[in-house]
Amino acid sequence: MTPTIVIVPGLGGSGPEHWQSLWEQKFGAVRVQQDDPENPTPEMWSARLQEVIEATPGELVLVGHSCGVLNIVHWARLYGGHERVKGAVLVSPTDAEQTSTYAEYPAVAQMAPTPMQALPFAAMVVASENDPFASFGQAEAFAAAWGAEIVSAGEAGHINVASGHGDWPEGEILLSEALHAWTPPDVVRF
Repeated sequence: MTPTIVIVPGLGGSGPEHWQSLWEQKFGAVRVQQDDPENPTPEMWSARLQEVIEATPGELVLVGHSCGVLNIVHWARLYGGHERVKGAVLVSPTDAEQTSTYAEYPAVAQMAPTPMQALPFAAMVVASENDPFASFGQAEAFAAAWGAEIVSAGEAGHINVASGHGDWPEGEILLSEALHAWTPPDVVRF
């Protein structure tokens, strides 16, 4: 059985035109709905992610964007992961310690400091080389600390609707590659 995709949005919850919302519909994914998507805290956002993981049967692959990536790494630190989580695709991680990020979005600073220990599951960091919310060098440092593969998306901005990534076919290819790498060969894939 193909793992269930769990969509982990960032600030604002990824609107209807965002690739995460489109993937939710296209792949029948489960979505983490935060009570307050504009006010992240590691404890509250991680608790909600844990609730969704516990309520969703079978193997899971987490797909986080921006502050949703921080949600996933804080959840792994606070909960130690979960044996059914086979991997995570971590797109455009936000640098919560970057002053220009929290000057524009002060709530992001509540997610600092970013955990910098290895994740207990396979992971792929997909980062842009001109993301205003984290340099590619910082994304590489995150990936190294988390034990994740790093993939450059080129100069793709924050890989969101504002940067032209509503529909994101290159991301679907990366997701498919990750699912192939993280699941047994006899599993049916999308």
